[in-house]
Amino acid sequence: MNYNIKCKTLLVILFGVFTTNINAQKEHHNHDHHKYELGLANTSVYFVKEKEVAYGLHLHLIRNINHSKFGLGIGYERIFDKHKHNILGLVTSYNPFRGLHISLSPGATFEDHEPSAIKFAFHAETVYGFNVGDFHLGPIFEFAYDPDDYHISFGLHIGYGF
Repeated sequence: MNYNIKCKTLLVILFGVFTTNINAQKEHHNHDHHKYELGLANTSVYFVKEKEVAYGLHLHLIRNINHSKFGLGIGYERIFDKHKHNILGLVTSYNPFRGLHISLSPGATFEDHEPSAIKFAFHAETVYGFNVGDFHLGPIFEFAYDPDDYHISFGLHIGYGF
């Protein structure tokens, strides 16, 4: 299958998922928001400048603000590469519609071999979750910046609402 056919197929699938979910919102507008979400993401991380791929593990705890579309919490990401990156940040989240989660996270990054060399970091990520009871599961895409490099991540997010 060539590249153009793959792209068109992906776009058709994404369009179907998003339009189905938007129509479902009209029927289920009284969706019960959870007060907290505990999330875990397994990702493949690509460092753009270094042209390297590594495994990343992301954890976050977000508290919904007064049953609104906004949340606030903390996040931690560990990248298992030669530098052993650690990123800790404040997470702000927005849910424009059921299933879609957008998060921005300013924070700090440091490496295992030099934990006192703390640098500014910034993450932006989006998740589309399919609900299964109190859990949601779906793809995650992340862009992250620190002064030494920036990385792009893609993987699987699992969240638990309580």
